[in-house]
Amino acid sequence: MGRKGSCWMDNLKEAVAAAFSPAARKAVLSNPVSRQSTYVKVVITAREKGYQAEKFTATQVFHENWDYETAFQFVCMKLQSGYRQLNSWSETEETSLRISKKGKIFVSRRKTDAPVEIRQEHNRRKRYLLPEGTPVPPLIDMGVYTAEGRVVRSMYDKFRQINRFLEIIDDELDRFDPEVTLQILDFGCGKSYLTFVLYYYLTEIRRQKVRMIGLDLKQDVIEKCNRTAEKYGYRHLHFQVGDIGGFDFDGHPHMVISLHACDTATDYALFNAVRWKADTIFSVPCCQHELNSQIATENFGVLTRYGIVKERVAALMTDAIRANLLQCCGYKTQLLEFVSLDHTPKNLLIRAVRGGGNPDGRPLREVHSLMEEFHVRPTFYRLMEEAGMLPRESGS
Repeated sequence: MGRKGSCWMDNLKEAVAAAFSPAARKAVLSNPVSRQSTYVKVVITAREKGYQAEKFTATQVFHENWDYETAFQFVCMKLQSGYRQLNSWSETEETSLRISKKGKIFVSRRKTDAPVEIRQEHNRRKRYLLPEGTPVPPLIDMGVYTAEGRVVRSMYDKFRQINRFLEIIDDELDRFDPEVTLQILDFGCGKSYLTFVLYYYLTEIRRQKVRMIGLDLKQDVIEKCNRTAEKYGYRHLHFQVGDIGGFDFDGHPHMVISLHACDTATDYALFNAVRWKADTIFSVPCCQHELNSQIATENFGVLTRYGIVKERVAALMTDAIRANLLQCCGYKTQLLEFVSLDHTPKNLLIRAVRGGGNPDGRPLREVHSLMEEFHVRPTFYRLMEEAGMLPRESGS
C-alpha cells in the first residue's frame, strides 16, 4: 500500500497531528484493510482528564484510558499498519484523514454546527454514520430531522434504518480510489428518499466525487426529484424517465442500486449491472410473483400446497437463484436482512461485489437442479442465457 519509508511516515504523522490535535474531542479510527483485523473500529473520546478508547471487535468492546501522547501514537501505528480512515471532531470542525489503496494521504475539513461534548461518564450510545446535530436537507424534508438537525423522537426507527442502509454500502466504499468520480445508477428510484441521503453521505461526509442517475417510469416523480436535487444544490445527481429493461448506459458503473423494483424489474436491473460489469450491486427485491405462478413439484408438494407457504418459498427461491447466478458471474454475493422504509416486514438485500465469486459451476448446477425440481425458469436466468453470459463449463 505504499506505507513504507521515513518520508511517508513523516507525512502521516503530520496529517495525524492536523486531524487529531489536543483540541480534538472525539476521533474514530475505522476502515481496516483486512476483515481479519482485531478491531472493526476504535473510538477515542475526550474526558475531563485524558481520553477514553473504545476498541470494537465484531462482538465485544474493550476500554482503555489514555493521555494524548498515547492516543496519538496508537492512531499513527494503526494507520501505518492497516487502517484507512480517521475522523475527528473539535468544537468547531470535523477533520477527515483517508489513505487510498496506493498509500496517498488525504485530509479534509468542514465546519460543524454542534460541538462534541467532553464525556463525563460511560456512554455507549451507537454512533451513526449520519451526524445528528448537523442539518441534512433530505432528512429534514422527510421529517426525520428537525430544522436544527436533531432526530425527531418518533422517527428514530427510520433514522436507524437509513443508517443501516448506508452502513451496508459504506462497507464496500474503500475499494474505490478517493480520486475517482463514482458512477452510480439507481434503478426504480421512486421518490428517491434514500438516493438523496446517499448522495449527501458520499459527497458531504465521505468527500467522494460522484455522478448519480436515478431512473423511474413516472414522469411526475422524475420532475419532482430533479426539482428537489436542484433545490439541494446536488449538481451531480440527475433523474430521468426510463424503463429498466431498455435503459443503456454509456460508461462503467461503479455501483448499481435497485430498491423495491417490482417483480422481474429487479431481474432486469441485475442483468444490466452484470452486463456492464458494475463493481458493486445493492438490490432489495420485492413482489416476487413470477415463480409463485410457475412453481410446481412432485416431491415437495408440502411447500406448494398452502398459499402463504408457497408465496414465501417462491420469494426465497427467487432471491437464492439470483444470488447464485451472480456468483456464477464472478460476484461475491451476500443476502442480508434489511428493514424497508415503507413496509414493516423485513426484506432481503442482495449485496454483490465483483471479484471473488464462485464461477466453478457449482452455483449454476444448484440453480439447474432447483429449476428442474420445481419447474421454474426465472427471468434473470433467461436473460443471462439468451445473452450467452452463463459459464460454459456449467454444461448449460
